[in-house]
Amino acid sequence: MPSAGIAPRRLVQLAALLAMMVFFTTQLIGALLPNVPLFIGASAAGLALDLYLQHKQPGLLSLLSKVRFDATVRQLLRDMLIMVGLLRVEGVDPTHEQAPLTVGLLVFYIAHFACQAIAILIKRRRLLPFVTRNIDASALHLTAAPPRLLARQPARRLLRFAVPATAGLLATAATEDAAWGWAGLGIALALSLGSVAWLSTWLLPRKRAVGEQQALEWLDQWLAEYQPTVGMYFSGGTSSAYQANMWLSTLAALDGNPIIVLRERFMVQKIDATDIPIVCIPKVVHLMRLEHSTLKVLLHPANSGKTSQVLRIPSIKHAFTNHGESDKLSSCNPYAKAYDEVWVAGPAARERYQLADIGVDDRDVVEVGRPQLAPIAPYAGAPTGAYTQVLYAPTWEGWDGNPGNTSVILAGENIVRALLADPGVRLLYKPHPMTGSVDPRAGLANERIKAMIAEANTRRSGARPGPEAAAELARRTEALQSVTTTSFRRDSDELERMLLQGAPDSGRAAAVDAAVAAWEDAFWASLPEWEHQVITGPRPAIFSCFNHADLLISDVSSVVSDYLSSEKPYAVANTSGLSEEEFRAGFPTVRAAAILTPEADGVPALLDAVRHPERDPYAAERAALKVHLLGPSDPPSIVRFNQAAQALCAEADARRARVAARAAQPTDGDAAAALAADADDGLPALDPAQSESDGASSDTTAGV
Repeated sequence: MPSAGIAPRRLVQLAALLAMMVFFTTQLIGALLPNVPLFIGASAAGLALDLYLQHKQPGLLSLLSKVRFDATVRQLLRDMLIMVGLLRVEGVDPTHEQAPLTVGLLVFYIAHFACQAIAILIKRRRLLPFVTRNIDASALHLTAAPPRLLARQPARRLLRFAVPATAGLLATAATEDAAWGWAGLGIALALSLGSVAWLSTWLLPRKRAVGEQQALEWLDQWLAEYQPTVGMYFSGGTSSAYQANMWLSTLAALDGNPIIVLRERFMVQKIDATDIPIVCIPKVVHLMRLEHSTLKVLLHPANSGKTSQVLRIPSIKHAFTNHGESDKLSSCNPYAKAYDEVWVAGPAARERYQLADIGVDDRDVVEVGRPQLAPIAPYAGAPTGAYTQVLYAPTWEGWDGNPGNTSVILAGENIVRALLADPGVRLLYKPHPMTGSVDPRAGLANERIKAMIAEANTRRSGARPGPEAAAELARRTEALQSVTTTSFRRDSDELERMLLQGAPDSGRAAAVDAAVAAWEDAFWASLPEWEHQVITGPRPAIFSCFNHADLLISDVSSVVSDYLSSEKPYAVANTSGLSEEEFRAGFPTVRAAAILTPEADGVPALLDAVRHPERDPYAAERAALKVHLLGPSDPPSIVRFNQAAQALCAEADARRARVAARAAQPTDGDAAAALAADADDGLPALDPAQSESDGASSDTTAGV
């Protein structure tokens, strides 16, 4: 449970902070007395603790940095106390031995700060105004990154390079021989000065990337050569990448040249394996360069604060696709008015927008279906295996605090308890990745559910797949990683990753699809059929879980709409406080669902209907609701989606043609220039007002 882990971590941090203060105090006392053993022990222990915290408690050190007690300050204080201690040791001559050592230590710090200055300069030189993936950007003079210890970890570099210096100075205190101090300082200086010299090579032309202006000119040239037509625009947090990833296959199947436009640099690596060119443009001033490209349409799977910035580009048409079909209010956000069109799956979403009355014109709503649902297998009748497989996939708590958003808090444990009580059930629990991110109660309930499932598995037994199944999964995992990920050095930075993630090999997309399918088969085959499963992370994907489930239990969310494409039985938890009649009337997606109360007392009857389809009262309603929610199956969704994209591209072309035609027409300034030219040619000059009034007759004459 989260709270169980937070308390011990805080205790460790408090203990570490207390130990740090004790070591500094003890070091000071040992230096002033002087007590050489106490002084040496406290100095060495303080440095060792700092090195340990760099690896194990970076959060604590981050807090210390915020109060201006960072690694540089701590090490400088530690070294100052060492010099005070040496001053108090009688066997060390302050003038002829300690003073030169102090100068040597000062030179060490000068070299450290010089190294840091060069590292900052290199970082700025290696920060391009954009990041690419799946694009050959070698013309930008991309090179491997310098070691991160030298270029991006100044605190760790200082502490590590200070080890020989500290050891030498403490040895001098113990032996009263300055040679030890010089030896330690010599090693530290050699490391620091060597780092300065090595880092400086990244400032030479052969390792230096092009400047910002050259990079932007290259981007303009690449856009002109690639000629993108339809793209996907996405901006979001670290856990929101799934909203974009679900549209990758659809975008790749469209006619034309697709592109993905991102705004956050970290998001470049969050996008799943794809052959589609990716361009991340963080600054809005650079984003505006898309106006002069051939890009005609941008699809938006999510709203974000940065969406308004790209909407300023008039030459591009914008369609809101959302990242799922749901009856939630968030699926009818008034922000949708900002887009040229709102693309929905079927008639239900169109009705939802009109009932919400948020200003979205019905003429701007386009029904395109859900192309990515093609991999979902259709209903094949009652369960045939030894177990009825139930997928419980609750959504997260949302931003508005509505208790009906997620069933995890009020009903989750009751639902799971009722399912685990049936010996013929195998539970697949797949919580939303953002569960607990807003309401801690959801996170705590999620952890309790996981514990319940783990405990239930201890009461079950049965045959397990042999070692060959695990070996096959390992082999498939390695094969999948080889085609979906790129191996980077720990020292790599954006430029190096851009170099490694250039234009993809031919046929990679098909290889990825085959590798994913093989991995999913191996994953399910490696699990005992009787064992309940907690499924987190991006794989297996939710659609794969759909195909292995005989029943879905979820909340009002896009998961329900997507699962309905299979026409399998499903249930929705009602934690909204509404009566069942009000719940069904308010949320179209639940009209063909069994409704579970927070007490989950309807689970046994639900399971009975799944096992005996003749007792299922919602089978016919599911077929009708599927069409209402997702639209007709003919023509296929991907065909309708592509037609909508091409129609919007045509609108963008028409708008550009109108703008070009208006630009070609003479303006008032052009007319004045023409009048002046007429006067210079000896022709009688016309009064501008008269010229305007006679414009119609002039046009008529020209036409004749």
